[in-house]
Amino acid sequence: MKRFMVLAMAVAPATIGGTVSAQTSPPALAAPAAPAAASRRPPVVVLGDGPWDFTTEKARIRLSVVTKGLDHPWSLAFIPDGSILITERPGRLRVLRKGVLDPTPIAGLPDILGEGLGGLMDITLHPQFAKNHLIYMTYTKPGAEVRAQSTLAVMRARWDGGSTLSDVRDIFVVPDWYGALPLPKRCCGQGPASGSYGSRILFDRAGFLYVTSGDRNYGEKAQDPSTDIGKILRLRDDGTVPRDNPFVRKAGYRPEIYTIGHRNPLGLTIHPVTRELWSSEFGPRGGDEVNRIKAGKNYGWMDVTQGAHYNNEPVKAVKGVAGMEDPVLTWAPSINPGNLTFYTGDKFPGWKGNMLMATMSRPVVRVTFDAKGRPIGEERMLADLKQRFRDVRVGPDGMIYLLTDETAGALLKLEPAN
Repeated sequence: MKRFMVLAMAVAPATIGGTVSAQTSPPALAAPAAPAAASRRPPVVVLGDGPWDFTTEKARIRLSVVTKGLDHPWSLAFIPDGSILITERPGRLRVLRKGVLDPTPIAGLPDILGEGLGGLMDITLHPQFAKNHLIYMTYTKPGAEVRAQSTLAVMRARWDGGSTLSDVRDIFVVPDWYGALPLPKRCCGQGPASGSYGSRILFDRAGFLYVTSGDRNYGEKAQDPSTDIGKILRLRDDGTVPRDNPFVRKAGYRPEIYTIGHRNPLGLTIHPVTRELWSSEFGPRGGDEVNRIKAGKNYGWMDVTQGAHYNNEPVKAVKGVAGMEDPVLTWAPSINPGNLTFYTGDKFPGWKGNMLMATMSRPVVRVTFDAKGRPIGEERMLADLKQRFRDVRVGPDGMIYLLTDETAGALLKLEPAN
């Protein structure tokens, strides 16, 4: 791992953003940012109209705007008819048809708590969507009496391409309601209960549904097997628990748990060759991770982290702890990872087998591996646009699609430059 980190540091400064040439005017700065005391975030940058050409290590690429007009888009799903469904975190489901964003959100969603970093989050299609038209979404479910006493839920709905969902119901609700004041005493300077929901969902080839459940900034629960907080879950497509889950018959463990010890896993993908499950995960201050996910394993949080606690309390351990899985990749300082994918298409031949990861620290990260699957290099791209990238997907056309996590959010398409 040290070898990778040294190499990444050597490569990244020369390649962040690549060399960019705008085909139209470059992104323009908005009004000056608030003073540092009021906000630690970098200045908001308004995205231009593009397209933009970049020179990267392996390819000349062009980035273009598919659509703007999105408010903190979180995830997207490609529909067989060519349309695209996009979730917006404030609680809206949008559809893009023939490159045009429908101004009216799709109706029929349940009550969603769109506060903090919660709201409507991931979306995926049932493996048999072409026959059953079922879609799945994760969202923040408000409490019945105190809305902030919320939890993560997975809903299923039927969408026939029209303006309204049907047969909408929760197939799984995390049973750990949390957020009402006063919050319990917690260590390490952890943040508000309205963050760290996780919420990525993914079907594997066998039709099982994986759900990442963040620690809700209550990291002490991530090692508690009687809760789903800080875990990755494995379900059937109807929300029931598979009989071969690793903890089904283990006393004190919730049967839906697949892995334990996660902070805020915001990315989930399946390696196209090995069929392994991979996840990206926020650390605290530093210690962002990418992990190979293996059934029944413990990924350490919050006993083991390569980051630092927000209040400077010492961490218990950094790595190499018996019974805990070390990450494949780590970053310090933080890069705030979003979703990740592996590229196998033909449009970018120099990127075959590479991992691509959206980050909210503003680059898109490309990682290369050796023949044994060990990381050997990193390139950071598109940072010149100064956009927070939430999601990255490979489209049916082999192009790469990105969502920007901004109030003035956008769907972007990455293709080879002519």
